[in-house]
Amino acid sequence: MYPSPDGKWYEKGGKMRRRGIYLLPNLFTTAALFAGFYAIVQAMNNRFDLAAVAIYAAMVLDGLDGRVARLTRTQSAFGAEYDSLSDMVSFGAAPALVMYEWALQGMGKLGWTAAFIYCAGAALRLARFNTQLDVADKRFFTGLPSPAAAALVAGMVWAMHEHQIAGQNVRWYAWSLTIFAGLTMVSNIRFYSGKDINLRKSVSFSMVVLVALGAVILALGADALPELLFALFGAYALSGYVMWVVIRVRGRRPPPPAAPTP
Repeated sequence: MYPSPDGKWYEKGGKMRRRGIYLLPNLFTTAALFAGFYAIVQAMNNRFDLAAVAIYAAMVLDGLDGRVARLTRTQSAFGAEYDSLSDMVSFGAAPALVMYEWALQGMGKLGWTAAFIYCAGAALRLARFNTQLDVADKRFFTGLPSPAAAALVAGMVWAMHEHQIAGQNVRWYAWSLTIFAGLTMVSNIRFYSGKDINLRKSVSFSMVVLVALGAVILALGADALPELLFALFGAYALSGYVMWVVIRVRGRRPPPPAAPTP
């Protein structure tokens, strides 16, 4: 079997044999795509809580498809392209439309411009990520990842909905957050990716204590899950700026004085 210029595969006898696609990881990608589509539909039906939950579900499914593909050794170029297109719907179009329907619709041009800035930012962020896969530092993301930006936007919608706060009452906050998320996705601010964490290595006792405390906080905050998620992804969105300021401040410090010569 050998490849032809048209990208198809042929056996030596000349008979064409089509390429197949791996089912298991693409099922997760399809489920994430459906969750993003479902979020848009529910936003059009004014069920903003369900729309926000669907975006979070898409984020979880998006995190699983790549890991499933690596574990089962079923990575493919088709899967990578399909995953990127699914991300554009679930973390680009869906959050922008949910936020627009919830709070920005009554703001005229300002409203749909903010939604478009977010949507375009997600598209540019995904395109840049795909072109820098081989050269980027795996420990950091350049720009806010689109799933985290979507979770930030959906978190605000969900948290406000739980407190029965209408989007029109906080539309300027929603407008600012939408533009902030969109511009941060295409910024050069670095965000920690966590990809260098190796669960097979031993860790210090203090790290185990921190993990236990985190589990306790999540358990205690189960009744306030929307607020907890919104705060968590808000802190992550600000972490890149904090790290940037710290690096700048350290870089401007004068060098320590030289030791006196004897």
